[in-house]
Amino acid sequence: MADALELDALWEDFHRAVNMTSAELAAWLKVRDAGEDTEPLPEQAGTPTGQHVLAILQKRRTDLTEDDIRVMHKVVDTVGELADPENEPEPESTPGDTRRRHRLMTLGHDPLRP
Repeated sequence: MADALELDALWEDFHRAVNMTSAELAAWLKVRDAGEDTEPLPEQAGTPTGQHVLAILQKRRTDLTEDDIRVMHKVVDTVGELADPENEPEPESTPGDTRRRHRLMTLGHDPLRP
């Protein structure tokens, strides 16, 4: 497991990258998976990574597992790659912007949030 300083830094980076609350993320995952024909059970909505982010948001730092730490690194890296802080927030202008925003929101980051 990571040492205490590394874990503290990762915890801060993760919570900076994940700017949605657990309630907002849970609601988004349910909306995202809602369809005309099928809809998963509420606790199964969203991607596995989105569900894992939601679980991490509901944990204390001392309760993190190695798998949690791996997902936290993945989320921080992905949000860093996809988010463009110099150009946010801007109105969505293309379908690509909408897809990018929705992908980020599945990880708990809303790029339109200041």
